[in-house]
Amino acid sequence: MEQCNNKTANLPNNSLFSVASHRIDMFWGYHFPPVCSYLSFTDNTKASGKRVVGDVAYASAKERAAYITPVPGGVGPMTVAMLMQSTVESAQRFLENYQPGKWNIQYRLLTPVTPVPSDMEVSRSCTPKPIGELAREIGLISDEVELYGQCKAKISLSTLKRLKEQPDGKYIVVTGITPTPLGEGKSTTAIGLVQALGAHLGQNAFACVRQPSQGPTFGIKGGAAGGGYSQVVPMEEFNLHLTGDIHAITAANNLVAAAIDARIFHEATQSDQALYSRLVPLVDGVRNFSDVQIRRLQRLHIMKMDPATLTNDEISKFVRLDIDPDSITWQRVLDTNDRFLRTITIGQSPSEKGYTRTAQFDITVASEIMAVLALTNSLEDMRERLGKMVVASSKKGVPITTEDLGVSGALAVLMKDAIKPNLMQTLEGNPVFVHAGPFANIAHGNSSVLADKIALKVVGKDGFVVTEAGFGADIGMEKFFDIKCRYSGLQPHVVVLVATIRALKMHGGGPTVMAGVPLPKEYIVENIPLLEKGCSNLRKQIENARIFGVPVVVAVNAFKSDTEAELQLVVRLAKEAGALDAVKCTHWADGGKGAVALAEAVQRASQAPSHFQFLYDMELPVVEKIRIIAQKIYGANDIELLPEAELKIIQYTKQGFGNLPICMAKTHLSLSHNPEQKGVPTGFILPIRDVRASVGAGFLYPLVGTMSTMPGLPTRPCFYDIDLDPVTGEVNGLF
Repeated sequence: MEQCNNKTANLPNNSLFSVASHRIDMFWGYHFPPVCSYLSFTDNTKASGKRVVGDVAYASAKERAAYITPVPGGVGPMTVAMLMQSTVESAQRFLENYQPGKWNIQYRLLTPVTPVPSDMEVSRSCTPKPIGELAREIGLISDEVELYGQCKAKISLSTLKRLKEQPDGKYIVVTGITPTPLGEGKSTTAIGLVQALGAHLGQNAFACVRQPSQGPTFGIKGGAAGGGYSQVVPMEEFNLHLTGDIHAITAANNLVAAAIDARIFHEATQSDQALYSRLVPLVDGVRNFSDVQIRRLQRLHIMKMDPATLTNDEISKFVRLDIDPDSITWQRVLDTNDRFLRTITIGQSPSEKGYTRTAQFDITVASEIMAVLALTNSLEDMRERLGKMVVASSKKGVPITTEDLGVSGALAVLMKDAIKPNLMQTLEGNPVFVHAGPFANIAHGNSSVLADKIALKVVGKDGFVVTEAGFGADIGMEKFFDIKCRYSGLQPHVVVLVATIRALKMHGGGPTVMAGVPLPKEYIVENIPLLEKGCSNLRKQIENARIFGVPVVVAVNAFKSDTEAELQLVVRLAKEAGALDAVKCTHWADGGKGAVALAEAVQRASQAPSHFQFLYDMELPVVEKIRIIAQKIYGANDIELLPEAELKIIQYTKQGFGNLPICMAKTHLSLSHNPEQKGVPTGFILPIRDVRASVGAGFLYPLVGTMSTMPGLPTRPCFYDIDLDPVTGEVNGLF
């Protein structure tokens, strides 16, 4: 747009005009191109009811104008011209500021102190920038950001649509060796790496981590925000309710559980006609099927829309799910470690008329709805997955879904906000997505696909997204590749394998490591022979990562008791085992500065050739897929299917679920099923106790050994140390 008069050259070549003149008939139709816009405002004194700004020759101008825009209130022509100029300039500034991949981020300078204070003290020493400001710095627009206070926000899935043409950044997965019960610092390493890439090397870098369960936070493990000077802040916001996603999952899961038992009860106490009258009630004298009921009719091959036209046989098929109580696999959940809910009896009230059954509670993060949240690619995909979830079988062996129960739409409503990733920040001001939190031992153990996808677009083609896979590489990483990457379509560029001297000594035959108990002296003094023997586990986990064809970088997470000789030994042996690089890291004590060497190694590795491949073909028989994982990843000689597992595999294969990937539910404390076997166990047979189906999430999960889906509390849980300061309102004792 330019300001002009009737003598301005090339007027017909312009497309937008702001006519600012008070001279009658100054501009004529021939001055303008065939398709352009003019400005006018309402004027009741005129026969036409409007007046063109600048008093153009309306009779001839209207023949050439595409549209004449009224200006309410009769704003003067020069004012309109300047407003339009300002609009254009504002649009130009917006486009300059929101170029995909262009960040204008201000990092926070850390001044670490020695000794390193508690995680809570470190977190509290930092004042996080307003989360809306961080969102603007990384190129998110206001319509995409839903603030939850000053420190966290949900990010709209519309971001993906806006950036769909933007190339993805580099995709890095952080995993680890088989850990001690204390954990070896994968979350801390992921955060430290992102801080190093961003604040110290000037790269766009985004972390994607899981939301922690309240169970371990108040139980034995504590929080999962990272630690020391590499953590997500504020840690109390991160570790507790966040934005309520886990509460939404609890509500949705238990709605399904209530629907199952209520349906069994009502079918047992009513005739077909009574059920039909209540399921399809009269409203204003008319019966109509709901959308979810129409979908059930279609699955039954009853192609009728008028409830009055169903035959008695069709009515019976429609109203009777005929659930076999012994086949129910759906359990109630709670986000608290409570061992006394592992087996319960429900329906003991007289009002339930003698309908009782044995049931159980699982921890919320073991719910299939959590897995659906983590693996979904869109709102539509989530709605479809929620409807596919199989909760039981009929007495004829037909799978019963949440869609059959009529509850799937309500689940989608409960989960409509939970699907949006939560934005937080690191101590140094890097962006972090905290979204979904399935355990890796009893679920697939990875943060959400959507968080990773949005982050990969936001960082731009030269940026880095660092995501974490839970527990050791044999569990979280294998599921990351074979489940998460199958459904996301994403391919990682680098595996970062976290190792500690402490864990490697344990695998070399060191004394038992227990949470809440001081470490034996073997772990705090130099012991090269013990360490070298334990590096067998490191070699095996490097081998496991390389099976998938992705370059491996080993991050040796250094503790103050580690000696230089021990650290150098691990670095050397890691490289000899096939790692592209191995580096010592001090990010817990030094923040991003302590992970610069790791970040540089990751940059180099991301340029190396990657030949990503899955471990197994989805179309293989279920037993063969389980055997491949057991033999190639765990090192087992073979598997043993217990009778219950064998029957379930036959059943699921008949029901059409045999081509789903496998999600092993196994202890994270050993490569085998026995948590006492450290290092690299050999010669063992892996026992498969049971197999369950998460059809909506999209996998079968065999239960290995005696895995429990509801953790218990230890003698002295973490909640002993957690309290609220009533004067300041601050949380104390959280770690």
